[in-house]
Amino acid sequence: MDRRGGEAHQLTDVKGHLSAYVWAPDAKKLLLSITPQSEEEAAAEKKGGEKGKETPKPIVLDRYHFKQDVEGYLKSNEHTQLFLWDVATKKLEKLTTDKNYDESNAVWSPDGTKIAYVSNHDPDPDRSINTDVWVVEAKPNSTPKRLTTWDGPDGGRIAWSPDSKWIAFTEGDPLKLWQYSEEKLGIVAADGSAAPRILTTTLDRTVSSPLFSPDGKSIELVVEDDRDEYPASVDIATGQVHRDVTDPGATAGMNQAAGHTAVVWSTNTQPGEIYALENGSLRRLTHHNDDEVASLKLAETRDVKAVEKDGTEVHGLLTMPAGWQQGTKAPLLLFIHGGPNGQDNHAFNPHRQLFAAHGYAELNVNYRGSAGRGNAYQKIIAADWGDHEVADLLAMVDEVVKEGLVDPDKMGVGGWSYGGILTDYTIASTTRFKAASSGAGMGNPLGLYGIDEYILQYDNEVGPPWKNPEKYIQIGYPFFHADRIKTPTLFMGGDKDFNVPVNGGEQMYEALKSLNVPAELIVYPGQFHGFTRPSFIRDRYQRWFDWYDKWVLGKAPAPAATASGTEVKK
Repeated sequence: MDRRGGEAHQLTDVKGHLSAYVWAPDAKKLLLSITPQSEEEAAAEKKGGEKGKETPKPIVLDRYHFKQDVEGYLKSNEHTQLFLWDVATKKLEKLTTDKNYDESNAVWSPDGTKIAYVSNHDPDPDRSINTDVWVVEAKPNSTPKRLTTWDGPDGGRIAWSPDSKWIAFTEGDPLKLWQYSEEKLGIVAADGSAAPRILTTTLDRTVSSPLFSPDGKSIELVVEDDRDEYPASVDIATGQVHRDVTDPGATAGMNQAAGHTAVVWSTNTQPGEIYALENGSLRRLTHHNDDEVASLKLAETRDVKAVEKDGTEVHGLLTMPAGWQQGTKAPLLLFIHGGPNGQDNHAFNPHRQLFAAHGYAELNVNYRGSAGRGNAYQKIIAADWGDHEVADLLAMVDEVVKEGLVDPDKMGVGGWSYGGILTDYTIASTTRFKAASSGAGMGNPLGLYGIDEYILQYDNEVGPPWKNPEKYIQIGYPFFHADRIKTPTLFMGGDKDFNVPVNGGEQMYEALKSLNVPAELIVYPGQFHGFTRPSFIRDRYQRWFDWYDKWVLGKAPAPAATASGTEVKK
């Protein structure tokens, strides 16, 4: 599409799945990421039909890592690789001579002569996370050159220096700790003449999204640091890190063109807007959400902290109900973030605001295992799930109760993904919560071995079950000690989720039903780990409200209509 106006026209017509594209600096070519067609798709196209209309065939699998959320079952010959598309001639040619490896995160050099990308060339890439940065001539069927050698993840969003001589990348932790990885910033010579150099060795915070400054002397990036995610710059010569924005908030995206850097910046009460990052400060460019925000009564979010009994200081966020009066005690929802390698931060969060509008205080805790507090804080939970995290969650609850902000007799707990898993751990550890909601969770890791997409984590962090069955029983205490649970619990999940399959919730649901503990199971058809159907997202919120209102506040929900107009049976 011409940016000056007019109608769009189709540019490419490739076979297979086109997942990414990047313009060459001279705009004469495109770099395409393509996964070949499956046999079913090719046969259907040959017959003029569509996938699904042909007689289905068995799915034959022989890979160690054979399933992935959204992508589905992974076949041996399905690799995403890089191709060059000539805009004028519409000719498609493969970039590299490699055939059996995935190639991703590709970026053209500013002079247009080379392309850098990320790939894992181990003998069996399914069994490792050993990605490296590679560089190749921007010509068809070129032989790539490996630039990094760390036995772990090298890559992330890679970036070229303005003179096309250096490449910036991020380096993570080794395989055993990959779920708690603290990404560091590195640079490497594009011609391989100098070994990679890690610049942020003393920062002890995860960094991402590197971009070279126009003069090539520093690198801009995003730092994940204790409830904030701020843009910063790293001096290449000294490794010194300078925080560009000191206000609380979070960067949701950062990019650069023609010497200018733009970021998407969000705060507790302001949804994301685009800002120019200039001389270490932000200048706002867009006001897309102003009218909508002005019409809303938003609740305030503040920092909270607690000290766990072993002396660990835990940080979090507390959002009191909209219109809350000082001196009154609000019902509380402890809502737990997923990951665990993530954090609750000072970004606009619809979940907090919706529950605050519904009359609840929402408590978000960055328990041990969360990002933003250093690598030691993250990795302490490795192979010890449900131990330190639950202690941290309950310490923070104790703190806000002690401050007289919330009603200890009206508390609920919930979460999604690892937050749902921690919900199961929490209700198996205490009966103080009146209601719970475990979304995309599980209480029995043994029951998901080989069922979810985390086989590398099981085998390398915990160990195979036949080598360490006691460990699986230990970290599966919500299921193996389900008789401790007395909390009415709502279980939720998508039937297409390969990340944390709904099987995990089904097991816990059936355990509670067997024990005559009030429980409901909601399965959302066609949904992966992250929901995309708006009617289901809305339905999920309504069911949360109804469940907590019933069991925490003692309210009987009135018959409600779903987005499709049918009555929801309670």
